[in-house]
Amino acid sequence: MRVNETSSRFVGRPLGRWCAVLACGALAMVGCGGDDDDAGEPASSAAMSTDGGSAEPADDASIELPLVVVTTSILGDVVSEAVGDAAEVVTIMPVGADPHGFQASAQEVDVMMSADALIVNGAGLEESLLDVIEAAEGDGVPTFEVISAVETIEFGASRHDHADEDHADDEGDHERADDDGDHDHADEDHTDEDHTDEDGDHDHDHSGDDPHFWTDPARMASAVDGIVGFLQDHVEFAAPAAVVASAEAYVAELTALHDEIEAMVETIPEGDRKLVVNHDSLGYFADAFGFELIGAVIPGGSTLEATSGGELAELVELIDEEGVPAIFSDSTASDDLIQVLAEEAGGVVVVELLTGSLGEPDSDGRTYLDMQRTNAERIVTALT
Repeated sequence: MRVNETSSRFVGRPLGRWCAVLACGALAMVGCGGDDDDAGEPASSAAMSTDGGSAEPADDASIELPLVVVTTSILGDVVSEAVGDAAEVVTIMPVGADPHGFQASAQEVDVMMSADALIVNGAGLEESLLDVIEAAEGDGVPTFEVISAVETIEFGASRHDHADEDHADDEGDHERADDDGDHDHADEDHTDEDHTDEDGDHDHDHSGDDPHFWTDPARMASAVDGIVGFLQDHVEFAAPAAVVASAEAYVAELTALHDEIEAMVETIPEGDRKLVVNHDSLGYFADAFGFELIGAVIPGGSTLEATSGGELAELVELIDEEGVPAIFSDSTASDDLIQVLAEEAGGVVVVELLTGSLGEPDSDGRTYLDMQRTNAERIVTALT
């Protein structure tokens, strides 16, 4: 993701409206290693970043660019690439933030409420920002849920139900089997009321659309089309044709990346394309590239959910039965449980993937394209 000089790009904005944006831009530059030795500490632990597609300022500094505010670092990079220099793109979540648990500061809320357009992932991904997103939309900020532009899958769509296959005939042998002998992994039918833990604190709703669509570059290409179409309808670009050209070029890169990953995956025998993950974040990757998602440490789509000792023991048994050589952790979530799982499973390798966030600017996951390529390489290496 590219971070630009912000001072010249906000000329012409009403001062009261953009003071927070200017402050956030300065914080982002400090966080990315700016040269200003006098810069102070960020006011928030989650400094926002500005991305506009080029390190060069606009030829005419008096041009007022539309402000597009984006929630996640992944979408921030994608939107920046899609619109080029036609908009000022501000990303709310910093690199490394877990989109499920991120909470905005007052300053970040103010920027979201001041946007010309707000781009969010949707499908409940930004769990702790839902009230702010709803408030911004209610206040008249044009808001686009990117998930609406892609073909979605439901949670568990890429999961093979080994429990049904192996245990349904043993009615009464497994304490979780229902009256018909059907095994429902993790307490019955994955409904809210059946997935409350002993303290009554966690409702594991595993139903509904999976929000992690970005793990499939082809779906991200569809998302770019949707994003650009939405922005064309709701903001005024100085050069609309340039936006179309930028988006088309980026979609071509996404399509090429999808083909590249597909070729990588071909090196893994079909019977070995089995994934055990920290939480259900690779459903779209599995759907796109022919993998089987056989288990998750946290049995749901959110890192904020919980698991039980019984579920972990069942997963250890499944890993042993399937001969899985590696399990995959999340870069934005604690890997404590998955490390315990690996140890219990007899030395299975834990491989970290970039999931809910881009990597640091100097890492192999600094852009969305780099992130997806790196994840594919790590998966293929671990399973071959």
